[in-house]
Amino acid sequence: MSTHELSLSTAFRHGVILAVLLAAAPLSGCDRAASQAQNGRPPPEVAVVTIEPRSVPATFEYTGQTAGRREVEVRARVTGILLKRKYREGGTVAAGQSLFAIDPAPYQAAAERASADVASAEARLAQAQRNATRFKPLREAKAISQKEYDDAVSNEAIFEADLKAARAQLTEATLNLEYTRVKSPITGVAGRSLRSEGNYVSGPDVLLTTVTQIDPVYVLFGISDEERLKLQREAEAGRLVMPKNGAFTVSVQLAEGSLHRNSGKLNFSDVRISGATGTSEARAELPNPDGLLRPGQFVRVILNGAQRPNAILVPQRAVLEGPKGKFVYVVNGDSKVEVRPVEVGDWQGDEWIVTTGLNPGEKVIVDGVMKIAPGATVRVAAPTAPAAPPSAGPAAGKSAAQP
Repeated sequence: MSTHELSLSTAFRHGVILAVLLAAAPLSGCDRAASQAQNGRPPPEVAVVTIEPRSVPATFEYTGQTAGRREVEVRARVTGILLKRKYREGGTVAAGQSLFAIDPAPYQAAAERASADVASAEARLAQAQRNATRFKPLREAKAISQKEYDDAVSNEAIFEADLKAARAQLTEATLNLEYTRVKSPITGVAGRSLRSEGNYVSGPDVLLTTVTQIDPVYVLFGISDEERLKLQREAEAGRLVMPKNGAFTVSVQLAEGSLHRNSGKLNFSDVRISGATGTSEARAELPNPDGLLRPGQFVRVILNGAQRPNAILVPQRAVLEGPKGKFVYVVNGDSKVEVRPVEVGDWQGDEWIVTTGLNPGEKVIVDGVMKIAPGATVRVAAPTAPAAPPSAGPAAGKSAAQP
């Protein structure tokens, strides 16, 4: 036999041996328990948890952006030369505090002129009242004509109307003089000045600065229509209980991962769905006394207050991934291993919430899965116990609905 023919024969024999080994491999996995029994080896030990439904908190997370509770534009109500800026840019200002001063001289003159007009109108009215008082007994004595008496009474009414008009003009002039002091309508943080001293301000069309109230602060976020429908269906099916009147407690996670020290409440949820984003807007209000949250800041919004009654939870390490999806190993009444396909929902700490596939009282293998195979006989290493409750707080749960 030639060297070439010998090499081909050797390769053929090696291929046959490899095929036999590969064909025998599944049998060794499926019949591992029988092989162990024949060899006198004890069944492998596994740790299990017994499924016991319990009520667990449900949290939902969204990306949000902060906004001032009130954001106002400061504008002058009168025209004139801007004489002085009277606040520190970026500082806190109080409601009613004067921020800018507009040249008051022309408005002061107008107020004095209006005051003089009021005095003149009062004098004319007083004279007309005296005339009407004197003419009344004369008319009763028929010493004067009815026309003369009627003219005196009419003059009194005319001068009384003139006095009212003069007083209205004085009020307007006084207001305009007051408006030369541009005041902050709210307490908040003032922005930079958009007009410097010496500029002519043409009235309300000129923006001078802005004032933003940041305590409390708003947090705006969107809830997708798909997620809203999912949560609604879960609530209707009894798998999710929402807080009464939607009164969620809201926590905020900052950019570096820490939670803001103050929590707030959800105070608005829009019924409209945005055609551009496919989300409905929601808003929470949080105390912000230290000013840590600034308008326009991106944060993580965590809604607390919902509950999942009778939830089935298993440790995450017990849930395995196969070609057909997720599954767990269950120990049946004969101490044999069964493969159980499952569907999972949200995370709860280090556990999965199992929505379908498991029933109360079943024993799920959590440790020792590498030593077993379907149909194998196993020995439970410790008494069965329910899974440990997850730690409290927003960080313990992660919503599957998280965007």
